[in-house]
Amino acid sequence: MKAFIVEKYKKNGPLRLVDAAEPVLGANDVLVEIKATAVNLLDSKIRDGEFKPLLAYKPPFILGHDLAGTVIAVGSSVHRFKVGDEVYSRPRDHRIGAFAERLAVHESDVALKPKNLNWAEAASIPLVGLTVWQAFVELAKLRKGQKVFIQAGSGGVGTFAIQLAKHLGATVATTTSAKNIELVRSLGADIVIDYKAQDFETVLSGYDLVLHSQDQKALQKSLRILKPGGHLISISGPPDPGFAKTLGLNILLKLLFTVLSRGVRKEARKRGVRYDFLFMRGDGQQLSEIASLIENGVIKPVVDKVFPFEKIGEALAYVETGRAKGKVVIEVQ
Repeated sequence: MKAFIVEKYKKNGPLRLVDAAEPVLGANDVLVEIKATAVNLLDSKIRDGEFKPLLAYKPPFILGHDLAGTVIAVGSSVHRFKVGDEVYSRPRDHRIGAFAERLAVHESDVALKPKNLNWAEAASIPLVGLTVWQAFVELAKLRKGQKVFIQAGSGGVGTFAIQLAKHLGATVATTTSAKNIELVRSLGADIVIDYKAQDFETVLSGYDLVLHSQDQKALQKSLRILKPGGHLISISGPPDPGFAKTLGLNILLKLLFTVLSRGVRKEARKRGVRYDFLFMRGDGQQLSEIASLIENGVIKPVVDKVFPFEKIGEALAYVETGRAKGKVVIEVQ
């Protein structure tokens, strides 16, 4: 089986194409022949070693958090899927590895892919779709009539988030560059701010929810545009004690995250708003619900570029530029 491996943690380190061992199929696993995968900044951060305290993968290991493909074998305890099913998935942490030709995935992380999407489109959805679903539906319980600010509206998370927020009945504000204004408007954004020409803090106020994905400067500004009782959900950090507790992390990591998030939590309390850090998880049931929205035309994937399998390194470098509109996808087969 061909796969791209991380040989050692290194910033901007290369991925190496190797003949890897075939996946071991567990009783609750489905074996997927991968047709397409997607590249995420999370892959870069893991390769660079930024998540070693949380996700201590032992090199060499295979990256890749999104997949779409065909089930070619099922474990003895699997009842929801059969050979030949077309599926998509964000495999759970510590079982990633979609930069490969095949992967064994726990069945609870898998869903039937949306029937109206091709392989590349389907592979673009799982990680960003689950991130936004868990932020808006599960954590924030976003409701009709609320106001939500989504940073970086033309990115992978942003393009999905705008569409889901509009479906849930929210008023949506977002930031993007001038060249992508029409794109985010076409997805449903009500207020579009050219971040190179305007400061969103001078335009927005009284918001119910912020989906934060940028730097600490943007985080502080975002807290100030929330109304009392508002909610900021960050997918870029800092991690907080609540996150550490949810994951059952050790006392040292709990203390570390307490220190790292002390400033933002203090500022949030001062302003009477809530702060949460979100690190999404695989969830096949939620992917099934997302698939229904896609099949009903509520959500449409936004794919910037599709690279061949052997060009995964180039695809990762392109994602790291921050210029991608929507997702960057790899055709594996």
